[in-house]
Amino acid sequence: MDEKLVRLSLSKQIVEKIERDIENSVWKVGEKIPPEPELIKRFGASRNTVREAVQALIHAGLLEALQGDGTYVRAKSRFEAMMAKRLRRSNVTETMEVRCTLEREISRMAALRRTPADLEMLQLHFRRKQEQRHNLQEVINADIDFHVAVALATQNHLLYDIYKNISEYLRMTINCTFATAELDERQVKSHTDLLEAIQKQDPDAAEKATLEIIKLSHNALQLELGE
Repeated sequence: MDEKLVRLSLSKQIVEKIERDIENSVWKVGEKIPPEPELIKRFGASRNTVREAVQALIHAGLLEALQGDGTYVRAKSRFEAMMAKRLRRSNVTETMEVRCTLEREISRMAALRRTPADLEMLQLHFRRKQEQRHNLQEVINADIDFHVAVALATQNHLLYDIYKNISEYLRMTINCTFATAELDERQVKSHTDLLEAIQKQDPDAAEKATLEIIKLSHNALQLELGE
């Protein structure tokens, strides 16, 4: 039996185009998309059609409209938006358990599979964290980038995508590790141990270092919450 090809409506075509632009970082997460008149001109569509497309992306969680300000990009993909929505319903304990489960296996796989390029990237983020030790926000950013780079070193693109998409929502558990911009000696040592284990391709040592990193985060988080 012949299959009929269904032509996408103009609004759905606009949705796909905006999604591609977001995915390709034409419009980055946190940035405001062009105002409605500019979108109408850009896509050659009616006001209602453009509004329908934008509303569909707001509903999907990729965009967020702020009254009197504009519409902002809130996620890079539907998958990221879905994960963010789910994580917002999770408590801190659940988030920490997910982090522990993911990072243990990620560290082992990274130690076994890392390439020289992966190692170079890990060393770059590690140095960034040391050099910016007086700047708390930069320390946290470099730390998150370091752990995302460990996930990339697994050579498992699905695992990397999952970890990268939830990394910002692990920020709370990571933030508590750094009470001040000055790096705690135990935290520095645990990350040094992880980097060295990945360099030596020792999965057991990598897992051990990761568990110590998570333990420090968990202890700091409990202190922060007064538990």
